[in-house]
Amino acid sequence: MRRFNRKTTLKVVKELDAFPKVPEDYQTTTSSGGTVSILTFILIIILIVSEIRYYSDTRMKYEYDVDDDLFSKLRINVDVTVAMPCINVGADVVDVAGDPAMSLYSSLQEESTTFELSEEQADRYRQLSIIRDVKSDDHAIQDILYKSGLDGTKQLSAKLKRTPGQKNDACRVHGHVVVNKVAGNFHVTLGKTIPHPRGHAHLSLVTGNTATNFSHRIDHFSFGVPTPGIINPLDGEMKTSNESLMLYQYFIQVVPTKVKTRAAKADTSQFAVTERVRVINHSKGSHGVTGIFFKYELSSIKVKVTEVHEPYSQFLVRLCGIVGGIFATSGMLHSFIGFIFNIVCCQFKYKTTKLDEANVPRSPGSPSVAGHKLVDDQNINLPSQIKQPQFNIAAPQT
Repeated sequence: MRRFNRKTTLKVVKELDAFPKVPEDYQTTTSSGGTVSILTFILIIILIVSEIRYYSDTRMKYEYDVDDDLFSKLRINVDVTVAMPCINVGADVVDVAGDPAMSLYSSLQEESTTFELSEEQADRYRQLSIIRDVKSDDHAIQDILYKSGLDGTKQLSAKLKRTPGQKNDACRVHGHVVVNKVAGNFHVTLGKTIPHPRGHAHLSLVTGNTATNFSHRIDHFSFGVPTPGIINPLDGEMKTSNESLMLYQYFIQVVPTKVKTRAAKADTSQFAVTERVRVINHSKGSHGVTGIFFKYELSSIKVKVTEVHEPYSQFLVRLCGIVGGIFATSGMLHSFIGFIFNIVCCQFKYKTTKLDEANVPRSPGSPSVAGHKLVDDQNINLPSQIKQPQFNIAAPQT
């Protein structure tokens, strides 16, 4: 009984086969089919390799959320060189909270150096300028930078070496300072910072007749932890002027950013900047304080950048679609081409047959209809008499 049920089940399953097999005895192979098969296999291999390369690569995923971290601190990284001696300039931070930002934590240092760059250093600055310009025009460049982990700051700092024999005519302010996570103003101006109970003050030894020069270059300026893959908008920036009383203002919008890539994992910040440059001339109504001012504000939006792979389930689905689709399409294309070829060949054979029959020689007077020779009954020799068959039946004997 069990064997009968098993046979019945197997029979039912066999009848449900959606992929019937054709015996090899009924299959024929052709040269055209072999050619199409070879081309099909080559195309499948090419597409599979391209799909593997596509899915082995990564893409950058951007997510946006409200920044609810209100009590953390903000780190400002600075490397600015001013074309003035260090004794005449000073750096400080003022924020809207009124706290003495420099007293929180500061590692800013002043170092005498030269303002003129060597050819190698100037080439590096031009390269950074090109990267910044291209990135501003095409935002997809930033994805490439994230994947490559390019750290322009380290490469730039390695190039900035003092040339022996040059005179120290500039002051390099470098390091970092930790401030409150509120809007503020980092500036480099005349005079050293002095504590003041009612505000903020700089004590300058420069008299009115002394010429000042706030031409400067920005080797690096960023917020948060320096992260590979981020080229900041002010890295490699250089401003020069022959005017003595110049005001350089950079208005910065800081966006907290969390980066998680193969090259880096960090909580940092990116920023966008606009700048303004003007000459201080009180007689013409252009008032202000000479110096370099970085005025920054914090964005309420936080950006999360993650390097992700495409799902492998999608890769398998696309792979099956490629193989099955190409096989089905190539089979239909081969059948269609064979159908057209057969039609053309049949018409050619039919025309050739008609032409051959029209050229067959025939005797004069022989009738024909539509190129076919008729048979004349008079030409057929028939016997004059047709003998009847004879049957001898013997009578039964009694």
